[in-house]
Amino acid sequence: MSSVPEAVVEVPAVVYDLSYKYDSSSMLSIRLDPETEKRLERLAARTGRTKSYYAREALLEHLDDMEDRYIAIERLETPDRRWSLEELELDADLEG
Repeated sequence: MSSVPEAVVEVPAVVYDLSYKYDSSSMLSIRLDPETEKRLERLAARTGRTKSYYAREALLEHLDDMEDRYIAIERLETPDRRWSLEELELDADLEG
């Protein structure tokens, strides 16, 4: 397994750790509208990070919320027994 050298780039009041290990990553291709692409390019150029870095960070930041949204939709669409917070707090018989 190859090792990616670790580096730290200092920018006034900001320190970026560039030690992310890419050797276990998989590749993903996405299509962006021209305006989003320009914004991403400007951000990457300003900070010295790659566009891939920011795409990955955006996914990681929002993946939990997206998963939670789909779980909530699935539960709303699938009729099943639900317990209210009050029932849970009163230690209700949840088996029946």
